[in-house]
Amino acid sequence: MRAFNAELSKLFSLPGMWLAFVIGILAPPLLAILDSLAEKEDIIAGVSTRLSEVGFTGLGGGVQGIIILGVLAVSSEYLTESSESGGGNQITTSLTAVSSRLQFLLAKAGAVTVISVLLSILAIGTTVAATHLILGDYAPAFEASRLIGAVCYWTFTALLAFGMTVLTKSGIIPLAVLMINSSVVTISFLLTKVTKLAFYLPDMAGLDMFLSPSGGFHTPFTGGVIMFAWVTVLFLAAAIVFHRRDVAS
Repeated sequence: MRAFNAELSKLFSLPGMWLAFVIGILAPPLLAILDSLAEKEDIIAGVSTRLSEVGFTGLGGGVQGIIILGVLAVSSEYLTESSESGGGNQITTSLTAVSSRLQFLLAKAGAVTVISVLLSILAIGTTVAATHLILGDYAPAFEASRLIGAVCYWTFTALLAFGMTVLTKSGIIPLAVLMINSSVVTISFLLTKVTKLAFYLPDMAGLDMFLSPSGGFHTPFTGGVIMFAWVTVLFLAAAIVFHRRDVAS
């Protein structure tokens, strides 16, 4: 518990963490507003085929903040400390305080999970408010089950970013890959036009937890299981590599 509290404290002390919160809270409602404005006339006319998705699209595409969170949690450990502190890396200090590398990773992943849930709930609040602001009584129903799916999607996305950063020891590659893949037209989506196997990629499966509850490739439960499996495998791989790695290298 002490290691978990320490990791929470470290994360909230990072300047980049507040950038993650600002982006995480503002990007989803902005996307939801744009989508609502684009669909408003069709929705009022009763001819929109996307009413159930409006609002939720912001939660699906506005995950940049949560990606920053997952990457920062790890990449910050490899930043060089000031000369007054010895000029080493934070990771050396962290592992001196927590002797077990697995315990260290679990504590950090736990902190990322807690903050991800908090940030996703805040994002849901701003997104729902923005959607109702534009569509009023025409806004889609935000069912609790779908909102829980969105929270899971955000949390799993942060943990995927976390695991990728542990493996690479750098935030550049995970940020580049995940940011590009969270754009309007994702690489994963384009791959679904080539092969159905792309629907088993973590982001495509995870979106089925809340974005397309009736018309997705997977059921919400199956999509969640697939994304969780990706997170589990990636975390296990990261834990093995981190256990064997020379931290100073």
